[in-house]
Amino acid sequence: MVDEFYSEQEQWERVKRWLRENGLWLLAGVLIGVLGLAGWRWWEQRIEQQALEASSKYSQVLDAFGRSDRTRAFTLIDELRKDHASSPYADQAGLLAARSLVETNELQKAAERLTGVMNSSRDDELKLVARLRLARVQLAQGNPDMAIGTLDGVPAGAFAARFDDVRGDALYAKGDKPGALRVWRKAASTDTEGAVDRNSLELKIADLVGDGVAEPASAAAAPATAPAPTPAHTPTPTPAPAR
Repeated sequence: MVDEFYSEQEQWERVKRWLRENGLWLLAGVLIGVLGLAGWRWWEQRIEQQALEASSKYSQVLDAFGRSDRTRAFTLIDELRKDHASSPYADQAGLLAARSLVETNELQKAAERLTGVMNSSRDDELKLVARLRLARVQLAQGNPDMAIGTLDGVPAGAFAARFDDVRGDALYAKGDKPGALRVWRKAASTDTEGAVDRNSLELKIADLVGDGVAEPASAAAAPATAPAPTPAHTPTPTPAPAR
């Protein structure tokens, strides 16, 4: 029994010694864990609060436009962009601003707003929306080549039919009716979700077909290699009969 008692006491002494040697590190680890958890919760609350503020300001933008108070709306949009630049609400507000500017024929300002969303948004779909609308604005400005360059800048993905619809408009504006017919027909065949105005698209196609426009060949046929000319046969002269 004595040996067993001393064995337990020795074990306790070893535990106390280990605590003396490592207790500070153990306490530091616990504190770091607690502080890390508290910091994470604070960050989550901050993100949630910022999202609520951005949502509230966007609602105020919609309300200002609804009251036809464009001055107030644009002030709120600029504040939203300044205070919550990474929020999708700022991108949506930028698209609203561009639409309002197009309605008042301020096309260059609209293009600038759309370019900002296209270049800075973290939402790939919103980037494509901004790019598509920018191409339409550039076309309205009389810059079909610039519009085509904008559309060709990135893969269109699910927006392919809409991109081709506007690309056809740009080609038509350039006078390339066969090219316009080709991409409009492509848009009609790939639009499986009704994203494009089918009536408008079919009318544009019908007008070109009615005017006798033919879709260009996908690739020019390579000219056939001409066979080597057969040398002309020279008849063997018949010897004259002996006289």
